Amino acid sequence: MSQPLHGKVALVAGATRGAGRGTAVELGAAGATVYVTGRSTRERRSEYDRPETIEDTADLVTEAGGHGIAVPTDHLDPAQVRTLVDRIADEQSRLDILVNDIWGGETLFEWESPVWEHDLDNGLRLLRLAVDTHAITSHHALPLLLRRPGGLVVEMTDGTSEYNRDNYRVNFFYDLAKASVLRMAFALGHELGPRGATAVALTPGWLRSEMMLDNFGVREDNWRDALARTPHFAISETPRYVGRAVAALAADPEVSRFNGASLSSGGLAQVYGFTDLDGSRPDAWRYLLEVQDADKPADTTGYR
Repeated sequence: MSQPLHGKVALVAGATRGAGRGTAVELGAAGATVYVTGRSTRERRSEYDRPETIEDTADLVTEAGGHGIAVPTDHLDPAQVRTLVDRIADEQSRLDILVNDIWGGETLFEWESPVWEHDLDNGLRLLRLAVDTHAITSHHALPLLLRRPGGLVVEMTDGTSEYNRDNYRVNFFYDLAKASVLRMAFALGHELGPRGATAVALTPGWLRSEMMLDNFGVREDNWRDALARTPHFAISETPRYVGRAVAALAADPEVSRFNGASLSSGGLAQVYGFTDLDGSRPDAWRYLLEVQDADKPADTTGYR
């Protein structure tokens, strides 16, 4: 099996579950050494109180063909992030790929509650988890990434810049968090581009994360059972799909052409030719705009 990222070192910040885990595994499948971070370990769970752990993610990376290294890290704590980056520098002397996937806000936002009704403490913590963590991690990790030309930074978010520009996303705090991450990639592109590195924003589509599957009461092997009550879920994708998008970007010698851009898993699948695990290529953001938001019946024909 081809491993185009053999010898490369990646940090996936926020790799306990969801897009972060899917990305870490696909980087491992491409041969990379992948440091995976998060707050949920086999010894201690975060406030999510879920079973997924960073050690499990690291094992999956290694099983896929890479080398997974789990490092418990709270990315709101600059000292912990600095220690993490120092460890990577000591052990690898390089960092080629940084994926900022820290989020942690699923239990904090209130669907469609206006700012004056939303719990203020929860809203402000959501912003800290979604925005401050990315800034702290970039501050400490980018000097290492810039030691060698060709580094890649991926800011993981929800929604493309075009979609989020024209659509209100859930509520004030959620909308602001996702827009901020998109703008981070744009700003980092200006700062990294002249120094030989590339930054992009990347969004999965409707993600069949562990939490989303639980919410619908299904598993990955029977996820289509949820379509009876949520027909548009038919456009959903596995976390490995966006992971394959990251791996494709990281292996592309001409990735700088995307510097500062807002990208999607479905859009990049058309560029690079990768598929989701079932062999399909779901293009969720085009589907959401043209079918779901247009109040048309669920039909993924031509969209996966």
